Amino acid sequence: MKIKKRILTTGALTLALLTFSCKNQNKEDNTTSNTEEEVVVEVPDIEIQKLTDSPEYKDASLSLNTDKVMEIAEEGEIDFNFTVENYELGAQTAGPNPQILANSGKGQHIHFILDNQPYSAHYEASFKKEIPKGVHHLVAFLSRSYHESVKNDNSVIVRKLVIGDEAEDVLGIDVDTPTLIYSRPKGEYSGKDTESVLLDFFVLNTTLSEDGNKVRVTVNDKEFIVTEWVPYVLKGLPKGEVKLKLELIDNQNNPIDGPFNIVERSITLKE
Repeated sequence: MKIKKRILTTGALTLALLTFSCKNQNKEDNTTSNTEEEVVVEVPDIEIQKLTDSPEYKDASLSLNTDKVMEIAEEGEIDFNFTVENYELGAQTAGPNPQILANSGKGQHIHFILDNQPYSAHYEASFKKEIPKGVHHLVAFLSRSYHESVKNDNSVIVRKLVIGDEAEDVLGIDVDTPTLIYSRPKGEYSGKDTESVLLDFFVLNTTLSEDGNKVRVTVNDKEFIVTEWVPYVLKGLPKGEVKLKLELIDNQNNPIDGPFNIVERSITLKE
């Protein structure tokens, strides 16, 4: 009888241990499940949409009374005297877009882009720019107050600058070949400006179409193929650094040769 009692006690102890172990395991499983739910962060999906409702400015023009190839003997400050017609520099662009996009309080301006580097904005038609020695590619075009380029045959000027004697053409620039010029986005965005970010560029000596040349846009790791030369808006961008890559490609999705036809930039989005 004593032996039987001892066996029953051992069995009960084993059952109690098993029961405790299962309960403890269930508790751990629930804890793990709850912890996983707490650390899940929902990342918005990046989208690209056409920007609408911008004034067209079909008759706006920008001109520069110089030769197509500007040869200047010495490097340093160079005077640029543009002529602007049917367009008011310094004015706020009409319509709803200044309220939904990053907008310059100084108004409409000229985007001045040297060698496809980030543009400088100019709110008057005449200004000086420091240009280093060498052969450079200048593109300048009219911009709305929220930095969307005016896209017509007369809103842009293209010049080849040869600065200094025996200037070396490092980039092998040909201003008459299909060329992609990056404009926006640029710099830092915060607050409501992070909700809709303008994507804008200029194409020279080509058109975009579904069965022709296109622009491949990569935002972080997500790719979009753009077949129309119009402004776009990026939505759902994450906070922090955002990397962008624009490529001018042919109808077989192969890059088109040119020193500026693959452009990589980064911007920063803040709360």
